[in-house]
Amino acid sequence: MWVFALSRLGRIVPEYRSKAIQLVKDIHPAFLIPGRGVRWKMLEDLSGPYPGFGSGSLDPFHGYIVYRLLDEDTLADEIRQMKTIVERSYENLVITQDLGLGMMLWMTCFFPEEEWARVQRERSLAILDRMWIDPPGYFCREPGAHSVKFAFTNFGVSVGLQAAQAWPERVARLNSYFETYRSGDEYDTDAITHVMACVSSFAGDFMPQRIGA
Repeated sequence: MWVFALSRLGRIVPEYRSKAIQLVKDIHPAFLIPGRGVRWKMLEDLSGPYPGFGSGSLDPFHGYIVYRLLDEDTLADEIRQMKTIVERSYENLVITQDLGLGMMLWMTCFFPEEEWARVQRERSLAILDRMWIDPPGYFCREPGAHSVKFAFTNFGVSVGLQAAQAWPERVARLNSYFETYRSGDEYDTDAITHVMACVSSFAGDFMPQRIGA
C-alpha cells in the first residue's frame, strides 16, 4: 500500500513515482519466496522474516496489481514473478475474513478480464453475501460469526464493493450503521477506524475507474 500511495502521489509530484519504483526494486527480493509466495512481514533491515509471521495469501495479488499500475516495463521481472504465484494459487484460495474479501474484491477490478480476477470476484461476492447481517446492516467478521463486527474492516469491504460497483445500498447501510456504532474498545479511537471511514465515504484514487486501469 505504501508503493500504491507513492504511485498516486507521483501523478502530482513525479519524483514520488521514481521513489515507488526504487522501493520495489529494494524490497521485492527480500519479501519474495520465488515460485511459492510472499513473506507477510520482514524485519526492519530486511535481514529475515519477522518472527511469528509466514506468507500472506493476498500479497502476491497485491504486488502484481500495484507493480503493474506503477510501471509494467521497468518492473516486468517482478510482475512476472508475482503473476507466477497468482496463477498457482488463485483457484484454491478461499478467503473468509471480511477485510481480506474487501481487499481481494478491490484488486479484481483493475484487470477484470483475467481469469484469476473473474474467479475471485465471484467467490468473494458469494462469501460476502453470506456475511451480510440485516438488520441492522453490516458484514460480520466471517461466515458463522454473525455477532462479530469491526468498523474498519467493514469500511474495507465498502471499498471493494465500490470498486466492483456492487451492492451500493449495502455500502450506504454499513456507512450509516457505523456512524453511531461504538465497540467500547481501542478501535473507537484507533486511527485505522477513522482513516478507513474517510476512505469508505471518499474512495477517490482507490477506485479503478478513476485510475483508468
